[in-house]
Amino acid sequence: MNKLDAIFSPKSVAVVGASSQPGKVGHDIFKNILWGGYTGTLYPVNPKAKSILCVKSLPSLLDIEDMVDLAMLILPPQRIVKAVEDCIKKGIKGIVVVSAGFREVGKEGLKIENRITAMCMAAGIRLVGPNCLGVINPHPSISLNASFSARMPAVGNISFISQSGALCTAVLDFAADRGFGFSKFISIGNKADVDEFDLLRYYHHDPDTDVIMVYMEELRICGQAFIDEIKSITSGDNPTPVLVIKSGKTSAGAAAASSHTGAIAGTEAVYDAIFEEAGIIRVETVNELFDYAEAFIPKKIPRSNGIAIVTNAGGPGIVATDMTEAAGLKLAKLGDETVKALQSHLPATANIHNPIDVIGDASMDRYEMALDAVIKDENVDGAMVILTPQSMTDVTGTAEAVVKIAERTSKPVVCSFMGIFDVSAGVKILQKHHIPTYTFPENAAKALGILNTRSKWLNRQILAQYEFKHDKKKARGIIKGCFDQKKMYLGELDGLEVLKSYGFNTLTTILAKDEEEAAKTANNIGYPVVMKIVSPQIIHKSDAGGVKVGLKNEDEVKTAFKDIIENANAFNPDAVINGVLIQKMAEPGHEVILGMNRYPIFGPLIMFGMGGIFVEIFKDVVFRIAPIGRNNAQAMIKSVKVFPMLDGFRGSPKADIETLQKMIVSLSDLVLDNPEIRELDINPLLVHEEGHGVTVADVRIILSEPDPKCAIKKV
Repeated sequence: MNKLDAIFSPKSVAVVGASSQPGKVGHDIFKNILWGGYTGTLYPVNPKAKSILCVKSLPSLLDIEDMVDLAMLILPPQRIVKAVEDCIKKGIKGIVVVSAGFREVGKEGLKIENRITAMCMAAGIRLVGPNCLGVINPHPSISLNASFSARMPAVGNISFISQSGALCTAVLDFAADRGFGFSKFISIGNKADVDEFDLLRYYHHDPDTDVIMVYMEELRICGQAFIDEIKSITSGDNPTPVLVIKSGKTSAGAAAASSHTGAIAGTEAVYDAIFEEAGIIRVETVNELFDYAEAFIPKKIPRSNGIAIVTNAGGPGIVATDMTEAAGLKLAKLGDETVKALQSHLPATANIHNPIDVIGDASMDRYEMALDAVIKDENVDGAMVILTPQSMTDVTGTAEAVVKIAERTSKPVVCSFMGIFDVSAGVKILQKHHIPTYTFPENAAKALGILNTRSKWLNRQILAQYEFKHDKKKARGIIKGCFDQKKMYLGELDGLEVLKSYGFNTLTTILAKDEEEAAKTANNIGYPVVMKIVSPQIIHKSDAGGVKVGLKNEDEVKTAFKDIIENANAFNPDAVINGVLIQKMAEPGHEVILGMNRYPIFGPLIMFGMGGIFVEIFKDVVFRIAPIGRNNAQAMIKSVKVFPMLDGFRGSPKADIETLQKMIVSLSDLVLDNPEIRELDINPLLVHEEGHGVTVADVRIILSEPDPKCAIKKV
């Protein structure tokens, strides 16, 4: 038995702080449980009241003679500790603290919250809240509305988790309007004990839950163990779609960074990385949350991304076509047999090629025939039916025809019955039979696109991991030596040696103190060469005019040396200049960036994307949380917009993507092995033709005292 059963399916509930005064939270929660038809035993606890809504009130939990599974605590923070003590004495299995006034108000509130959390953990009691709406289980065998929302939702197969109690009431109202039902519904507030992770586990094993929706403000626990377990929920033996709407989507957290990676990587990049790796679908709005959940209810996933559109109006069909492509789908090319079937049944004015226009006067039979023909086509992976209500349109008959075809195919069928009043009867028929239906074609197209995204996630190939033998001892010695000397910025010479220890190909690089030494060094290395300023105070060398490339002879090298020193002095007169690096110029290649920024709780965030001086302008980058293996490295490379350039765009040679994958994995290994690395940029990393590897052109590494909060959390 799961301990959360006491929260969701209690046989008895005590409302501590039940009130006889309408409008008070303690009154409304008790009323909602009582009037919601709760099938268990309900006890109001209030020492100052004789009865609550005609039910005899008890002065204390300890005065209840029978066992109690769940206690709803609606008391001021100062009285909560005593109430929890009584819960422990009574042997209660679950507690929901609805009251506010804890962590969210400051130190004193946090102190009380931490105390009751420790008490519950020691007693083996699961605690929800504080500062939450409550819990709802509408299943007829329980019928529990232990919340201050007056609305008991319909029964369904969607389970909901929210960190915000206020949002819950709006979601319940929204769901009722769209005909949605729920299996479980909970607000977790401050997450003192029970959090999203606990509930995702619980819902995953709940036979009545097919889709999980989450409203999240923050995660307080992460790490590879967390990601792996969520991944097992979204793609394991019993794969369950998880949809998350995450509030606070800003660039906060990216300020005061010394690297390109740090400047680009905000807190939301961390969440995007976690969600992407774990197979969680992130949505932008509450509307999308419901749109996508509705699409998953029939449990039909497309094999690929080819869809057919059947419409009685050309304009919406064109809109749907445009949105289809934007959603990562394509219009399926219909087979000859399908085209012949359509031609034989549809009028001459109809369009028999995808999108299929059955014309404004289409009867239900015409819709049924067209949908039946395209859904049988082997090139079609899913279908969208669009209906605009004309005076002759049989809306209910068409809905019934769609239901008939949809129920006998394994392919997803979604509808857009456009309008509100005129199509309402048909929409109700579709909703009753769990056919996803949307007001506008663009919403239907997005829903099909999410189903295709889910299909690609479930059917992804898993590659064997790389096995490397890094020179960890050498790299550790360099980093530890710099750190012990209080050098928080690793110079390029040291940085290149560190990267070499982890398998990166680097260029011959030598420090010159004056222009004569620079010329001599360049002659020995061989032309052309690159020259770069070396100063702990000048991290972004290009910004200071401290980089010269393509130098072909001694005179150019001497002139460049003078210019670099002058530029550096002008940029920062207080900078300590150690000299100028002379570096062999690399063979041509695609410029990409590899980087890392370390975050509290989440650990190292690895970045890959288009490199060079414009990286912060175009921001064509992708992030993942370390550790990163071969599969994630491959996914990162394929995720950026510049990938076609690496993959042989328009006949150009393919880049060495295999070696690039290895370097991403090696970088992940490096930053995990060395917690002193706070930020790191390899920019540019030059990716040569297939079989010719990659070359580090520049590196910067920032060190700091290891933060225990940045360690990977195992859960």
